Amino acid sequence: MRRERVVVLALDGVYPFELGIPSRILGAADGRYEVLTCTVDGRPVRTNADFGVTVEHGPEALATADTVVIAPVAPSHLADEVSEDVLAALALIRPGARIVSICTGAFVLAAAGLLDGRRATTHWQVADRFRRMFPRVDLDPDVLFVDDHPFLTSAGAASGVDICLHLVRKDHGSRLANSVARRCVVPPFRDGGQAQYIEQPVPEQGAASTAATRAWALERLDEPLTLTDLSGHARMSQRTFARRFQDEVGLSPGRWLIQQRVVRARDLLESSDLTVDQIAARVGFATGASLRQHLNAAIGVSPQAYRRTFQTAR
Repeated sequence: MRRERVVVLALDGVYPFELGIPSRILGAADGRYEVLTCTVDGRPVRTNADFGVTVEHGPEALATADTVVIAPVAPSHLADEVSEDVLAALALIRPGARIVSICTGAFVLAAAGLLDGRRATTHWQVADRFRRMFPRVDLDPDVLFVDDHPFLTSAGAASGVDICLHLVRKDHGSRLANSVARRCVVPPFRDGGQAQYIEQPVPEQGAASTAATRAWALERLDEPLTLTDLSGHARMSQRTFARRFQDEVGLSPGRWLIQQRVVRARDLLESSDLTVDQIAARVGFATGASLRQHLNAAIGVSPQAYRRTFQTAR
């Protein structure tokens, strides 16, 4: 089994939490990835905390990478131009390598001109600044991550986990990605198109949560669940349930159900020989045509094409 080499580039002012995400998530993928960390000169860098980071590798590691991850830096370290040593380091990345940014790492790629004409995202708090600095980039600050192959960009902190799980899912399928998520005790799937900023991610003290109803619904995706069913299980009015669900999840109940059905369908396409119509019935889509429509809307491919991709990979 070939191990994909992932090289994480740490710059001065790096956020230590995000710097460790690729190693933690990809390192839990049953040995499928080798994760190295480097700096532009092989020397230690200061983090945005009260300590520095010493690494084992210099920029030469970038030339060996299948995937490069640009770790984010504190806003005080952002600039509309990158230094000569950073440009020299980025120039070592070989053609065909994937390049991933977490949070403000997108500023580095944009300043180097690598995102011109491409869709990208970054943390919502610095989105206006990004637009002013890099008008040639098609910025979408309302999503968790963007996959515009070979460049993948993500929003703040936790979305670094999301994009690393996306890499595992894309490379090796949902089962391994779900296994990695369980080992790291993180949500196995958050749609890249989900909103970054949820106004009330935690219910007010004493307020009922929709979590139990979401778990209940996941056990019944094959049933034609309605807002009436969901709110009835939660013992709330439809209006209260819909509002609280949106506050907690960042999606409407209907969109969330579609998302979960697509996730389940992808898993079955990867792991079973069921027909498209059979899978549609198992995940709650009325017809195979409905499954095709929703899968294409979510990831831009048909069920047959998706299945062929993972059968070929296996």
